[in-house]
Amino acid sequence: MSETTTRVYNGLEVPAPGTFVLDPAHTRVGFVAKHLMVAKVRGHFAEMAGSVTLAENPLDSTAEATIQVASITTGAEDRDAHLRSSDFFEIEKYPTMTFSGAKVLDASRGTFHVVGNLTIKGITRPVELEVEYDGFARDPWGNERIALTATTEIDREDFGITWNVALETGGVLVGRKVKIEIEAEAVRQA
Repeated sequence: MSETTTRVYNGLEVPAPGTFVLDPAHTRVGFVAKHLMVAKVRGHFAEMAGSVTLAENPLDSTAEATIQVASITTGAEDRDAHLRSSDFFEIEKYPTMTFSGAKVLDASRGTFHVVGNLTIKGITRPVELEVEYDGFARDPWGNERIALTATTEIDREDFGITWNVALETGGVLVGRKVKIEIEAEAVRQA
């Protein structure tokens, strides 16, 4: 078995340059939103594709992803159907959301600040992700893999997702802020 191909950047062992494609079986694109102003509802998108291209200078690296919005899962069929409807994602008209044009702003101690364009319902806004580099490994079949964890928070209304219901006690049924949590594993392309 060949040696792992790595280099050191800012005291961190990182892979040699190349393109790594997301492994859907080991990647989770999740979210957390407030319900009734107090509780949290968690969900994820089961279908996605994307890649991370590591450049010679890690600060020049890029990333992109496409998520199939119909694959949304929160554990409640009625809620999932409502989220797919025109009240929220309107999947008949907007079947995918994308993240593109990612650029690394800075890096320190294994954390990278990445900005890119998030498009939901045809509306594109820049978002900044805090990305933790979780490591590099070679699997038992000889494939080189990287693992990353990324988080950010968006205002869903910035993307045209404005449906809500006012509560008698004050506040609204669904919070505007949505936390995005990504746990990704990607495999080097040959």
